[in-house]
Amino acid sequence: MSGHNKWSSIKHKKGKADAARGRVFSKLVKEITVAAREGGGDPETNSRLRVAVESAKAKNMPNDNIERAIKRGTGELEGTSYEEITYEAYGPGGVAILIDVLTDNRNRATAEIRHILSKGGGHLGSRNSVAYMFHTVGQIFIDGSKFDEDTVLEAALEAGADDVQFEEDSLIVTSDPSDLSEVRKGLEDYGIEVEDAEVTKRPDALMKPSPDEAEKALKLLLVLEEHDDVQDVHTNLDLSD
Repeated sequence: MSGHNKWSSIKHKKGKADAARGRVFSKLVKEITVAAREGGGDPETNSRLRVAVESAKAKNMPNDNIERAIKRGTGELEGTSYEEITYEAYGPGGVAILIDVLTDNRNRATAEIRHILSKGGGHLGSRNSVAYMFHTVGQIFIDGSKFDEDTVLEAALEAGADDVQFEEDSLIVTSDPSDLSEVRKGLEDYGIEVEDAEVTKRPDALMKPSPDEAEKALKLLLVLEEHDDVQDVHTNLDLSD
């Protein structure tokens, strides 16, 4: 199962580096704003907002920033209106890619994503050409150098998680998306520090292209991740080697 989480681990490491540079805040502000717009400004009754706020706090976003983002979402403060789009695409070697975007300009975002894909050896797919290959899960990241895998597994299963996997230096706890906050609380109550938590899309099966194509695909994924409008990138690329 290691390959399922390799891309998640790469994004997690990149996210920590981005957080150190403050780049991750803009994505979190967008997510909090849209979550509040779609489901209301109370994290207790809005699970998407709750996960976004918990993630923001884990990355040391000031509470004032979080509150402003919520108020922009609920309309209490003026702010940019973002549109949610998921692009379905193929990369080098035919690997499947889902690109989650929050943008204030659909035409610009589409043109720029199309250009990045084309330059990186990929192309946009038709509706549901890729999405059916993925399922939505909750993921919680724990520092594997601080906590024992057996201890985390025991605590995670007791809290209602589905599985725990070790990937490089991280323990990744997976759960049903609706159980994510409860599982996180259970782990923290057990004394286990959570680095990050997210709702993400995981492939049902992995695709293993040639080493050259895999390298090109990884480069494309990382370029897509850097785009200002891109919130998340999901793939079935097998990076287990």
